[in-house]
Amino acid sequence: MKVGNKLTIYIVIALIAGIAVGSIFNTMADAAWVQWIDQYIFNVLGQIFLNLIFMVVVPVVFISIVLGVVSVGDPKQLGLIGIKTMLFYLATTAIAISLAISVALVLKPGDGQADLLNTEEVSEYRSTELEGGDTELAMQTTFDQTLINIIPDNLFMAMADQNMLQIIAFAIFIGVGLIAVKEKAEGIIKLFEQANEVIMWIVLAIMKYFAALGAFGLVATAFTQAGFGAIQQLGMYFICVLLALFIHFAVVYGSVVQFLGKKSFVWFIKMFAPAMSVAFSTSSSSAVLPVSLETAQNKLGIRKSISSFVQPLGATVNMDGTAIMQGVATVFIAQLSGIDLTIGQMATVVIIATIASIGTAGVPGVGLVMLAMVLTAIGLDPAAIGIIIGIDRLLDMTRTAVNISGDASIALVIDHQQNVKEGKFIKGKSKYVDGKIVSK
Repeated sequence: MKVGNKLTIYIVIALIAGIAVGSIFNTMADAAWVQWIDQYIFNVLGQIFLNLIFMVVVPVVFISIVLGVVSVGDPKQLGLIGIKTMLFYLATTAIAISLAISVALVLKPGDGQADLLNTEEVSEYRSTELEGGDTELAMQTTFDQTLINIIPDNLFMAMADQNMLQIIAFAIFIGVGLIAVKEKAEGIIKLFEQANEVIMWIVLAIMKYFAALGAFGLVATAFTQAGFGAIQQLGMYFICVLLALFIHFAVVYGSVVQFLGKKSFVWFIKMFAPAMSVAFSTSSSSAVLPVSLETAQNKLGIRKSISSFVQPLGATVNMDGTAIMQGVATVFIAQLSGIDLTIGQMATVVIIATIASIGTAGVPGVGLVMLAMVLTAIGLDPAAIGIIIGIDRLLDMTRTAVNISGDASIALVIDHQQNVKEGKFIKGKSKYVDGKIVSK
């Protein structure tokens, strides 16, 4: 069972239908019958689909990382791949937020809208999120604590909380241990391989039977609650974020795939479309990860040992789309406040946002928590986030699709470099697909 082109078409149709229906219902959002449909139909369809995906995320990540480490075989080689992957991720994130700041400085989305700081949304965000809420606790987490938290003190708690960085860390230890005692652990390795087959079958069954309905429900409820009407007052901010996302996607990822991965970027988009469409509907890098892995391995031809290591890591530490939102939002809020950011402050934004992306959960809305950290670091009021929260879900859909595309493009590059290094790639004559050399 594979994610096919028909499923992609069904999901795209569901997304378009969800946007259309949600936008119409948004004009009647106060009606009791609309609220009933939104709560008991749209929301139920969407949340059941999300829960089905989240149900298998932890086993997919854990099993994939273990098998990926075992497939690499050499811990030193694994370390080199890990270092190279992290450098790519940190570089693209820094580029993303720098691009976002540049776009916002040119288009000036916050000029002449200072009154937005006095709205009810700002005071409500301050009282509900910043005063004793989860956002305040996250902001108090220091970088050294983030590093310490990479190693789980309780594996079961890490799995229950879906702490992907801790799960990845433990899976790497298990994989290296299996390599060290490989002859004695062949049965366990075989068990992991069989478990992987079962889990991926479940994932693809969920996609086949629930993806289109779930995508419709998630998008319909998002547009019913927010709708395009929320964009009117923040139109220029909305345009800035979308423009920066498009430039980063087309230029940065396009160049990465074309020049470093030696593949056509049009081909990449066509092959990876199933995962991007699911990412748009779920707004969660973690939720779409099982689909991203399957699509990368079977559509893009990335070997499992690379894909299974690089993409789960990227879902945790590589959030270029989120970084773009933070860059635009920071400049936007500074302009609302009548503050001209200095070069030093902009550099601080780039550094803090890049570092903050490490270990951040790939779930809807997490970018706002990271944004609060960035704003606090340069002396801006994080309560101003309340201004943009109304349209953030709509932007979150797009930036999640950008996030997972970045993970796949880096996996493609790492895979190509490994093929060249191992002499398994002959330009124009062969390619490496799932562990085998096949002719074009």
